[in-house]
Amino acid sequence: MSFSITIIIVVITAITSVLAFNNHDMLNKGLLYPALMKGHPKEYHRFISSGFLHADWMHLIFNMYVLYIFGEYIERIFIGISGSLFLFPAMYILALIAASLPSYFKHKDNYHYRALGASGAVAAVIFSFIYYNPWAMLYLFGIVPIPAILFGIGYLVYSVWAAKRGQDNIGHDAHFYGSVFGFLFTLAVDPSHGKTFVSQITQIPFF
Repeated sequence: MSFSITIIIVVITAITSVLAFNNHDMLNKGLLYPALMKGHPKEYHRFISSGFLHADWMHLIFNMYVLYIFGEYIERIFIGISGSLFLFPAMYILALIAASLPSYFKHKDNYHYRALGASGAVAAVIFSFIYYNPWAMLYLFGIVPIPAILFGIGYLVYSVWAAKRGQDNIGHDAHFYGSVFGFLFTLAVDPSHGKTFVSQITQIPFF
C-alpha cells in the first residue's frame, strides 16, 4: 500500500524507544506506573505512552517486526471495511489501553510495578489476523510451523499460566487482554466474517 499507518507507528515507536534508552527522565514520564497514576488523571497518558517505549533493542525489534508483518494486512482489510485510514490506528491505541487496564487495577497499590512496551497492541493485531486466517501458518520462533488458530489458543493458555506464576518481567496479562481485545474488536467491526470464521475453524484443511 502506498500509505501505511503501520509503518508510521513502527517509525514513531522506534524513535521514541531509542531516545528513551538513554533518557531516564523521558522513560520515567512515559512508562506505565499504576501507583503514580491512581487518582491522577493527568498521568493517564501512560496507558498509551508506555506502548511507545521499550526496555531494550531486542524488545523493540521483535515487537516492531511482528507489527510490520501483520499490521499492513489488517490495515488494508480495515480500510476496505470502513473506507477510513483511522480504524486500524484506533484499534491499536485502544488495544494499548485495554491491555494495560488489568495491570493498572492489579498493581495500583504496588509502587514497585512499572511496565512498558507495545506487546499488548501487537498481540491485538495478531489476533485480528487470526480472525481472518485461522489456518494460516505462523512460525514459532521463526522455525516451527503452527496453524494460527492453534498458536492463538496456546498463546492465551500460556499467558494465563505465566501470569499466575509471575516469575519473570514479561507482561503476560497485557498479552492476554490485548489478544482478546484485538479479536473482539475485529469481530465488532466486521461481524459478517464471524460465520466464515466459524466455518473455517470447523473445517481442518490438512485432511
